[in-house]
Amino acid sequence: MNQTIRNTQETNMNMHNSADTGKPVGDELVPSRYALKIGEIDVMVISDGVLTLPGAMLAHNADPAVRAAWLKDMFLPPDAFDWALNVVVVRSGGQTILVDAGLGSDPNLHLPRAGQLSKRLEAAGIDLGSVTDVVLTHMHMDHIGGLLADEVRDQLRPDLRIHVAAAEVKFWEAPDFSQVSMPPGFPDALRATAKRFAKEYHNQLRTFEDEHEVAPGVVVTRTGGHTPGHSVVRLASGGDRLTFAGDAVFTVGFDHPDWHNGFEHDPDEAARVRVRLLRELAANEELLVATHMPFPSVGRVAVDGDHFRWVPAFWDY
Repeated sequence: MNQTIRNTQETNMNMHNSADTGKPVGDELVPSRYALKIGEIDVMVISDGVLTLPGAMLAHNADPAVRAAWLKDMFLPPDAFDWALNVVVVRSGGQTILVDAGLGSDPNLHLPRAGQLSKRLEAAGIDLGSVTDVVLTHMHMDHIGGLLADEVRDQLRPDLRIHVAAAEVKFWEAPDFSQVSMPPGFPDALRATAKRFAKEYHNQLRTFEDEHEVAPGVVVTRTGGHTPGHSVVRLASGGDRLTFAGDAVFTVGFDHPDWHNGFEHDPDEAARVRVRLLRELAANEELLVATHMPFPSVGRVAVDGDHFRWVPAFWDY
């Protein structure tokens, strides 16, 4: 595999004609964007920040002692866990595609470390007006909220196409939260954000049933599980491959793929989807990026007995 990976603190992969000054935004001292090439397809992973949630969210079906031991082994605190929030910008065939849109802002949830998409796209030299398509892995608010932020919505082009599974749109008309295990306030916030999104962007939605090619080598495929319309985005060009897995894969899912994440609306199906996807990625040796894997979330999957092993890609400067 010859995917070329580079840290875009020094290069901006020419996503549009604006020059990237390379200057940090504000006082940020950590990288928040990372670029790579999948054949002829340009890809940039952008950090929308982090979301701190209770440690129990990692596995509400696990023995608390076993869950605590895993957190300790990972040098993580027992009571809280920082979830990365990653989105991807893809350029293929003259189209600029935003895959997921981050959290945006919900003042009632007090999440100040998230919702960084707008300023980080600006820092990367990416003009929101150049985005031709948005692909949504699903309609949880940390994937659609950014599109509702004034500083984002006001810059989007009127002919923007938003691709999402038809099953996902249907689900949020009357969502079922009976199998989730979320912190207080989240179900109401998820419902409200999805309802507002569907209302504001109804005319720009382009729904698909099972699979849809958005641009040359850019295919979105419905997996279900996490939500009924949850989808992954698969990139293929020149023998290179990468899958953006959305919320099908979490860090803990390599060691414990059967653990149920608190945001999964069908936990048993989500676990089946996760195992199938990880086995396929391991067999193909293709790159994986996921929403909540630590930034830049670029690596591969190896099979380790009945479990899996995450192999991060080496950063290329």
